[in-house]
Amino acid sequence: MSSAASEQSTGATSTTETATPPSTSTNRRQPFGQGFLDTISTGWAERPDTMPPARAQAPFAAARRDAVSAAFPGKRLVIPAGELKQRSNDTDYPFRAHSAFSHLTGWASDSEPGGVLVFEPRTSGGHEVTLYFRERADRTTSEFYSDASIGEFWIGPRPALAGVGAELGLATAHIDDFEAADGDVVLDEDDELTRFVSELRLVKDAYEIGQMELAVQVTASGFDDIVAHLPAIVEHPRGERIVEGVFHQRARSDGNAVGYDTIAASGPHACYLHWTRNDGAVVPGDLILIDAGVEVDSLYTADITRTLPVSGRFTDVQRKVYETVREAADAAFAAAKPGVKFRSVHEAAMQVIAARVAEWGLLPVSAEEALDADSGGHHRRYMVHGTSHHLGIDVHDCAQARRDMYYDGILEPGMVFTIEPGLYFQIDDLTVPEEYRGIGVRIEDDILMTADGPVNLSAAIPRTADEVEAWIAGAR
Repeated sequence: MSSAASEQSTGATSTTETATPPSTSTNRRQPFGQGFLDTISTGWAERPDTMPPARAQAPFAAARRDAVSAAFPGKRLVIPAGELKQRSNDTDYPFRAHSAFSHLTGWASDSEPGGVLVFEPRTSGGHEVTLYFRERADRTTSEFYSDASIGEFWIGPRPALAGVGAELGLATAHIDDFEAADGDVVLDEDDELTRFVSELRLVKDAYEIGQMELAVQVTASGFDDIVAHLPAIVEHPRGERIVEGVFHQRARSDGNAVGYDTIAASGPHACYLHWTRNDGAVVPGDLILIDAGVEVDSLYTADITRTLPVSGRFTDVQRKVYETVREAADAAFAAAKPGVKFRSVHEAAMQVIAARVAEWGLLPVSAEEALDADSGGHHRRYMVHGTSHHLGIDVHDCAQARRDMYYDGILEPGMVFTIEPGLYFQIDDLTVPEEYRGIGVRIEDDILMTADGPVNLSAAIPRTADEVEAWIAGAR
């Protein structure tokens, strides 16, 4: 049961460290007996006092902090982790720290809500950097047993200041010692700071690249799990939910969580770009589009899409649409080179999409006219989204970067981004022949740019129509 449910069942309430229990109670809160208050702080074993080793990400996070410090001389910078967010009544969503906070501290899936990273300017130049958070309470305090949001009786062991400092290579202090000041430059309140820490993630360091490779590997296992469970998925009236659940099991067993809500879109649902309701049946003869990514413990996430024929074989029309999308993806990959503009990846994919839908007679103009930036765009009816976005500790990473650094930016070694063209013919779209209606296809891979060109990190997950059919057949 949830921590809130636990509190209801035992009726705990917040108290001060006095021997006198509260004189009143509500239907949920009951006073503690005197015997409990007299003995709760005694009889506990000593906590281990050994310091943990430094984390692998610690030196990389230190280099990122140095870059931030150099960019904001003389300014006091405040980077909050964020707080717990309410799901309903007195239950909260699982906590995930702000991506910039994790990127700059190296503190990831185990970070504490309410933490703050502070850059304090030194008169001699540079900054003193301190991580403030609420460390574990001594067992002689009422917080230990009475506070269901932070008490260790409720949520388990919490980190100590010294241990976190040793792991992250940071000075640490209790959150009660932090004081906001006039003139603070605060993340998400200051555009310049928010933009800088977003752009800082455009080029990944060696640690980040390793974590992206790991996230892709675990995600690939999750897709294998889905293919292996296709018979059970088909049997369930809400098979899309089974897809979601199978992938979630892999994400939680081998990672931290899913990096975003899984899209399990079967049949006509595949034409809705962000279908996350996942309450439909998975019917033989249809395609199912699965867009899913595992977020590993470092909070780096994959973002991969595969479209599968539920029966194991594509129909002729399905195969034609699928292979066109793959052709567009391959064209985008070929266009991705160090030194070219990021948007050229999208443009290469759209040239294929426009050419094919024009060839099929779906456009009122030629492909060349459709591709005209001012008067065209007719082909975008069937692929309204972009082809690529940066990827990393956020699924849509670096989103606050300036346009000339992102969409109009230059591809560099160390950048990680998606290539994800698609074609979507909605079930009631009268501009396409009936045999196309209800077909939605997307193929999405995660790409690492190197000095020698792009590397498809997810290439091991079957991509061609033939490979996909063999994948499903092999699982059976």
